[in-house]
Amino acid sequence: ERLSCRFVEAQGGNAQEKPLVLWLNGGPGCSSMEGFLSEHGPFTIQPDGATLEYNDFAWNKLAHILYMESPVGVGYSYSDSQDYRTNDTEVARANYLALKEFLRLFPEHSKRDLYLTGESYGGIYIPTLAEWVMQDPSLNLKGLAVGNGLSCYETNDNSLVYFAYYHGLLGTRLWSDLQKFCCSGGKCNFHDNKDLNCTLGMAELIRIVDESGLNIYNLYAPCAGGSAWTLQDGLLVTHDLGNSFTRLPMRYSWRQNLLTLQAGKPRVRLDPPCTNTSAPSSYMNDPQVRKALHIVDDAPEWEMCSFDVSRGYKRIYQNMKDQYLKLLSTLKYRILIYNGDVDMACNFLGDEWFVDSLNQKVEVARRPWIYTDEDGQDQIGGFVKEFTNIAFLTIKGAGHMVPTDKPRAAFNMFERFITRQPY
Repeated sequence: ERLSCRFVEAQGGNAQEKPLVLWLNGGPGCSSMEGFLSEHGPFTIQPDGATLEYNDFAWNKLAHILYMESPVGVGYSYSDSQDYRTNDTEVARANYLALKEFLRLFPEHSKRDLYLTGESYGGIYIPTLAEWVMQDPSLNLKGLAVGNGLSCYETNDNSLVYFAYYHGLLGTRLWSDLQKFCCSGGKCNFHDNKDLNCTLGMAELIRIVDESGLNIYNLYAPCAGGSAWTLQDGLLVTHDLGNSFTRLPMRYSWRQNLLTLQAGKPRVRLDPPCTNTSAPSSYMNDPQVRKALHIVDDAPEWEMCSFDVSRGYKRIYQNMKDQYLKLLSTLKYRILIYNGDVDMACNFLGDEWFVDSLNQKVEVARRPWIYTDEDGQDQIGGFVKEFTNIAFLTIKGAGHMVPTDKPRAAFNMFERFITRQPY
């Protein structure tokens, strides 16, 4: 097996003193080159899929960054057996061994302060990897940061309903039905409620949030491929967006059902919903780029997300509470959970509830955090609540990919995290 990595050294002075950061995108089955090319790498891919532009807010101005393709089968990583079935615990161990191998090959980075960071399903990858890393005294783990992470399925699902209603997506009839059939005794269960009427209400909500053409990664951004609805003779009708995976539902059971239905098809492209992946795909599959990356000639083409990996992935953990409590019990690590506040795939409210559920001592009450815009004006970047060794932070107006939507604010946040300054 071969895990593919892209390593970028820190820019600017004092590179010797800057930490090492590992970055993982999510999926499971999506490439960390998305983080490299579209979020916080030194260059960002342009719409033509051929040119790069210097990124003024590259995170490698602050650290050496290792972008790892995980699990095997993602991006240009591969296995000779072509068997890409795996699970959460196997991936955590493989990522730990890959990190150790990188440091064996490049020992000049082995003594650096180490931070583990990721996004989306990185909410599972990062804390489970941290469990391995924290037990290795040769690794100088200092902290971890997760952006719009899947931390707990239950809080993610339950909070989505409130997010959708209070962002104007649900009418009063559906909201009343959900309250009536999914709630009792002042507590609501939208996650795994067995009531048939609750299930029907949730199916209607999921059609609105996931399948109507709303951009689940950023409610206020357009959907690449357009809406699933159109007006014909005064009637609203649904139509196919041309790719069954363009609006792939993000709720786990719904996603798995669709993957099962598609399993018989020989080559299915698994693009994230409402996302145009043509530019990074064109760039990564350019023969000159493949040659520069030492990709073997018979390697398959690069895709943003791997259908084979996603289909063969077994999710073991439903909640990361135990992992975070273990990390927090040592009082050694700085932990940041951050969320763009208009993401619906892993919404801010669910992660806020999750961090609150850890029951850590509040050090700084919830307040705005401030950054300086391009005109030198102080602006509210979002809100932050700090506990002992862990903080929950929102980025105002950002979606699932925070550095893509709000690069300046994201850079400011990451700088404070990595230099251990107050937010």
